[in-house]
Parts: sequence; C-alpha cells; structure tokens
Amino acid sequence: MPVIGIRRENKGRHERRAPLSPDHVREALASNTELEFLVQPSPVRIHPEAEYLAAGAVVTEDLSGADLIMGVKEIPMDLLQPEGSYIYFSHTIKGQSHNMPTLRRLMDLRCTLLDYERIVDREGRREVFFGYHAGLAGMIDCLWIFGRRLAEDGYDSPLSQVRQALEYDDLAHACASIKQVGEQLATTGLPAGLPPVVFGFAGYGNVSRGAQYVFDHLPFVAVDPADLSKLFAAGTAGVGNHFYKVLFKEEHLAQRRGDQGFALQEYYDHPELYEGIFEKWLPYLTGLVNCIYWSPSYPRLVTRSEVLKLHGQGELRLRVIADITCDIDGSIEMTIEATDQDRPILTYDPATDGLRRQLEGPGISILAVDNLPCELPRDATSHFGASLAPFLTELGSLDHALPFARLLVRDELKSAIILWNGELTPQYDYLEAELPSA
Repeated sequence: MPVIGIRRENKGRHERRAPLSPDHVREALASNTELEFLVQPSPVRIHPEAEYLAAGAVVTEDLSGADLIMGVKEIPMDLLQPEGSYIYFSHTIKGQSHNMPTLRRLMDLRCTLLDYERIVDREGRREVFFGYHAGLAGMIDCLWIFGRRLAEDGYDSPLSQVRQALEYDDLAHACASIKQVGEQLATTGLPAGLPPVVFGFAGYGNVSRGAQYVFDHLPFVAVDPADLSKLFAAGTAGVGNHFYKVLFKEEHLAQRRGDQGFALQEYYDHPELYEGIFEKWLPYLTGLVNCIYWSPSYPRLVTRSEVLKLHGQGELRLRVIADITCDIDGSIEMTIEATDQDRPILTYDPATDGLRRQLEGPGISILAVDNLPCELPRDATSHFGASLAPFLTELGSLDHALPFARLLVRDELKSAIILWNGELTPQYDYLEAELPSA
C-alpha cells in the first residue's frame, strides 16, 4: 500500500502552503483505496489538521512510515532520514551553491530526490508548478510597492490603497481591490507631472501570465516595444488616465554578438553567442516585471552599469522592479540577496551605487522575494495540488529495489528524479562538479 507523507513547512513564518489540499487527499483516496496519507501537524498551514482528518488522512508527527515525503520548500538537512524518498522544490538543478550541501547530504544518506520543477512533458513544459501564482502575488506586491514609491517621491495616487498580497483573503479579494483602484485612476487620472507610466513584462510563460492577469485589472493600453519612443514625444508627459503595458520576448532581450540578428533556437542552444540589448528599452520603463528563465550562460536583463549610465544622462524613469524569478546576482544584477515577506524591498540608489533594505529614500525599489506563492496560500495550494494529483499513485509506488535504468515510470516523472538511492541520475550527473567534497 503506497503511503505518502505531507510534511510541515518550516521555511519562514509566512509559508502556509501545502502540496495537496484536503480535497485533493479525499479525491485521491476515493479513486485509489490502496493509498494512505500521513500529514504532519502545522500551526500555520492554510488548511487545518481537522480538514485532512475529515478527508481520510492520518495526522501524525512521525512520517517515517511514508514511502514518499512531499513538501514545498527545501527540507533542512537535520530532518533528512537515511534512504528517505522526497519530492519538493530543491533548487539544485542550476547547481545553486546554497543547496549543494543538502544535495551532498541526501547522497550520503542514500536518499531519493525528485523535484517538481522537472516534471515536464515531451516539449519540456512544466506540468506541476507554482509559477503562475508567483506571478499573481508578485504583481500584487509590485503595485503595492509602486504605490509606496510614488508616495515617497511626492505623488498622491490611489495606488497607495493597494496592500501586500498576504494581507488579502485570497486572489479574488486582491483583484477586486486593484480593480477598484483602477476605476479611481480612470476617473481622476494619473498624478500630475508623471511621465507616461509604462510597465514592461519580460517573458510570457506561466509567471508572466499570472502577473499580467493582476495588472490587467487596471486601465491600460498595450504597446509594442518598437513604439515606446512615441509615448515620450513632446506634449505627452503627464497626460492620461491609464498605464501602458509592453511585453518583451526573447528577441527584445538579446542579439547575436556583432549585431547579427536573432534566432530563437540558437539563442536557447547557444546563449553564449548572444549579448544583452535590453538597455535600449530601459529609458521608457516605469516598472519592470521580470518573469524570464535565466542561467549564467544568458545575458543579464538589467545591469548596474546600464542603470548608472541612464541616471547620469537624466534618462532613468524606472521606479520599481518586481524580480519575480529572483536569481541572486542573476538577470537583475542588483538582486544580490533574496528578501522576505517581512522586509520584501531592496532599493537601489544609482546616485550612490548602493543598496538598502528599505523603501524610504531615493532609488529603484526591487521586490526580490523567492517564495511569493505563499502569499496566496489557498489559491496556490488548490492549483498546485490539482496538477500534482494525476501523479500521486505512481509517486507513492516507486520501486527502489530496481536500478534507475530499469525503473518503470512515465517519462514525466523519470525526468524529475535527481537522485535515485543516493546516486545522481544520468540527466543530472553534471551536478557532481558543483558538490562539496564528501
């Protein structure tokens, strides 16, 4: 009988999500009477233990009887058990240095590790993800920060009514509030003296779709990147009762070195042949919502030197960056650390080339929270669990007596196995070079 454990999240007091809701547990048990669920108690989880008990799960502190332990965020090393089997967002596939010691510990304990991020279809598209909800929460927080930034810079605006995502009951509550703010903006107009307010969205995947869904509750006009300069022609400054929205795709971010154009598949396969060109759009942006996948082989989206140059030329209008992808020292060079819900803002002051962990004072305010979906815990858990449900029986029935090469499991799950009984699987053997010594 496959036994699946749901662990208690303990990475921050605002982490209230779960990989499965009580409804998902109930539905799984109804369709497969061989399954069993163990749920660790939690004082903060969005769904209380009583709901899991009513759904048919066993609530227990001890998950040692589980064939697979499910979580959301990283599991502390001291909680890992010998020969345990785990699935969570491990943040290891890029060789992230801060999680390599945990990966080494999992290997030493002969554990099996699966990562939701790598449950993908044949085209490499993720099938189980929180990205959409990261976009939702990230955009709510971005508008909250933007309202505060405008107030700090001396502008009175209805945007000051927007709150941090975790302060709303759920997504519907947040969007209703933002829609109301948008109606006020449409009536009263933008604060006098502001240039056209342009929000750029870098990327068009799940994260971007979530962010745009929230943004679209405001009055806006969509504009092509090539037409941005027209917004700043003489006589347009301070005019309007709507925002502008611009979507940037890969061809707007980079070009082949030597100004040799752009080929999408080549960019994916050989990003080292390309250089960043996003700086040409920066002078027009009020807000930037960063939703792209990034690794060190790709050009950065925004660099300090580009921002410093624009500041020196008096052409910097950027007030807020929602770095939803939150790669440390990554596509947004000024994101040098992840923030959290209690202190979510980094502000970069180009006048001093300095960063501070507060909004007050001049500069560009940056949202760099790395667990944004936890700010919408009920919506995020519902969506995530529904996408995970089709895999539950198979996940709980992995046969650890078999070598990895002979493991009979659908391709979507096999691609998610980073460690099998303590050994890196062939797809992830490149991580060996990133590991600390045994």
